[in-house]
Amino acid sequence: MTDITSSEEARHRQKMQKRKEVQDAEVAEKRIEKGLLIVHTGAGKGKTTAAFGLALRMLGYGKTVGVVQFVKGAWHTGEKDAFALFGDRLRWHAMGEGFTWETQDLKRDIAAAEAAWGKAKELMADPNVAMVVLDEINIALRYDYLPIADVVSVLQARRPDLHVVVTGRNAKPEMVDAADLVTEFSLVKHHFKAGVKAQEGIEF
Repeated sequence: MTDITSSEEARHRQKMQKRKEVQDAEVAEKRIEKGLLIVHTGAGKGKTTAAFGLALRMLGYGKTVGVVQFVKGAWHTGEKDAFALFGDRLRWHAMGEGFTWETQDLKRDIAAAEAAWGKAKELMADPNVAMVVLDEINIALRYDYLPIADVVSVLQARRPDLHVVVTGRNAKPEMVDAADLVTEFSLVKHHFKAGVKAQEGIEF
C-alpha cells in the first residue's frame, strides 16, 4: 500500500467533505417522486439485460412487475426461468415470434405486435403492477407495426406512479422526447463479429 502522509490525508478529507456538501445539497433539491418512462436504445448489447436489472430491483422491494416481449418469445431464455421463481409477482408475456427477417410475414408480425401492445395496456392499467417492461417495442415501432403516436399517447397518459421501461434499437424521436430517462447503449466490441455464437447465460 502506498504511504500517505498526514497532510495528504487531511487534504483528501477536506476535498471529500466539500464534495459531500455539494452532493447532499443537490440530492436535497430533488423532491419529485413519479413513475418514469425509461428508454434503453442503441446498437450496443445489454438493453434488455439492464431493463431486467431494474425489474429485479423492483421485485426485491416486494413489488409486482409485468414484462411483455414484442419480438423475443420464439426461443427459451434463462431470465424467464429465473423470474418464474417470483411467482405471480412477475407477469411474463413472451408474445413475439422472432425477428421480422425470420417470420417474413408482415400481417403476422403486425398481429403479434398488436396483441403484445394489448397485453401491455392491460398490465399498465393494473394498479398492482409497479413496473412494466416493454421489451423490443422499439423494433415494432421502427417497422410501423404499431402507430408511434398512439403508443406515446398511452404511455404519457399512464397512471402517475407507474414505471415503464422501453427497450430496443432505433428508438423513435417521439419516444425519446416523451421519456424521462434515455440511455443509449453504444457498441465498442462484440464477440459475435469474431465468430462466437449466441451462448446460454449470455444472450439467452
